[in-house]
Amino acid sequence: MTVLLDKGFLPCAAHHDLAFVGQLAHELQNFLLLGFDVGDAHHALRFEILAQHFAGALRHVGKHFFAQFLRRALEGEDQRLRLDFLQHDLDRAVVECQQVFPDEHFVDDLVEINKVSHIKESFSPRQLDGSIIVVAATDDEAINALVSKEAKSRNIPVNVVDSPDLCSFTMPSIVDRSPIVIAISSSGAAPVLARLIRSKIETMIPIAYGRLANLARDYREKVKEIFGSSQSRRIFWEDVFQGSIAEQVFSGREDVARKLLDIAISNSEIKSFHGEVYLVGGGPGDPDLLTFRALRLMQQCDVCVYDKLVSTKVLELVRRDAELIYVGKARDQHTLPQQEINQLLVRLAKEGKRVLRLKGGDPFIFGRGGEEIETLMENGIPFQVVPGITAANGVASYAGIPLTHRDYAQTCIFTTGHLKDGTVELDWETLVHPRQTVVIYMGLLGVEVICKKLIQYGLAPETPAAVIQHGTLPSQKVVTSDLENLYAAVSNANLKPPSIIIVGDVVRLRAKLAWFEGEGSSHHQDH
Repeated sequence: MTVLLDKGFLPCAAHHDLAFVGQLAHELQNFLLLGFDVGDAHHALRFEILAQHFAGALRHVGKHFFAQFLRRALEGEDQRLRLDFLQHDLDRAVVECQQVFPDEHFVDDLVEINKVSHIKESFSPRQLDGSIIVVAATDDEAINALVSKEAKSRNIPVNVVDSPDLCSFTMPSIVDRSPIVIAISSSGAAPVLARLIRSKIETMIPIAYGRLANLARDYREKVKEIFGSSQSRRIFWEDVFQGSIAEQVFSGREDVARKLLDIAISNSEIKSFHGEVYLVGGGPGDPDLLTFRALRLMQQCDVCVYDKLVSTKVLELVRRDAELIYVGKARDQHTLPQQEINQLLVRLAKEGKRVLRLKGGDPFIFGRGGEEIETLMENGIPFQVVPGITAANGVASYAGIPLTHRDYAQTCIFTTGHLKDGTVELDWETLVHPRQTVVIYMGLLGVEVICKKLIQYGLAPETPAAVIQHGTLPSQKVVTSDLENLYAAVSNANLKPPSIIIVGDVVRLRAKLAWFEGEGSSHHQDH
């Protein structure tokens, strides 16, 4: 039972708010007066979005403006539209807006259609007797607090509008594609933001998703009879939901979709699912830098084999129930030798699993991706390769250091700084050419040797250089210096792997172009 109190009202908002609601009302009125095809998916989506915006806007304006318009809707000829509008939008608007209209006939309509009880008296704790849920939405803080206290003393869930501290639960914004329902909640912290997010989701998910879910429900038991394992059923349904069958439902041809689904089930009776490997670049760390394709494959894998350089935020985007296998490497510490990693991928794929081989940066730039797909090809394992933003590109960009610049560098070289027996074996003569940028991966432990060698082979001691730790992440820290003093600066800043070294005149531009300062940077000034 919903209790609406006479004292629950909001003052009228600014004049421009009324104008905005008036525009929405005019568009909704056009639907009602000019005709509305409830079977047309585009019309239905447009109407639903308008109505939801309307309900949200009503929180900020007076309600007398709305009462007259809604009366015309009540008197409309389209009974189905009238009921849908009232039940899914008007009731929500009235409850959220904390107002009972003074128009008694209008309230009677609400009572009749929505089964709302209108009690014409001030709040009394006895009104809570027998309730299973309570919403307090008055403009009197003392009454709201009393409602909250009395409800909690009776162990009744209570929500006090715009007062999270008085709530024992919050009411999320809802995206309704029944039987699919999506709830968005900010736990009372930012309800306007939650509604904006809901509006975005509304435009992304067609109303027909509800019909698609109903279709899947009708065939669920039949699919379970055909596919014995949960893995094979999941793969089958993913193909259905992302293919032509779903498109037929979206276009309103559900009969065609059913025929195609029958065919797909029949063909699958003799089909066995083969494994596949997805070699995916996870980028330098910031999950926003992932490609759409990478994210899609991360969401459909059965098992994820990941490296040390994959950030926690990126790993969190892998499908929740996928098996996670860590094969990270650090200096002199290999969880699995590379050859064993290659064979692990083969074994998992032969078991029929979709294997995500997730690497930091790009799999083909110091990621040993080439070695892994060679083994896959030798064993006839299908695979896909998804490039990622390599650490050099991503980290340099977030540090405000362009790797090439017309005035400073026309060449850029990527190299690795792994130490071997205390030395770094690089083509030093190539690395010291003028007007070029050198990016050194995995070189932090050898930074002293690297700086000395570059000076020894011809670079000036005052050549600018930078070391970036945890690039693109909130913990990013940048140290700039010159070759002669870089090792001391890095030691003083206590930098740790993973870090990238950038050498060249382009480092000077950081003073002008730095735009992203991580939390770590706030504790350290560039040298």
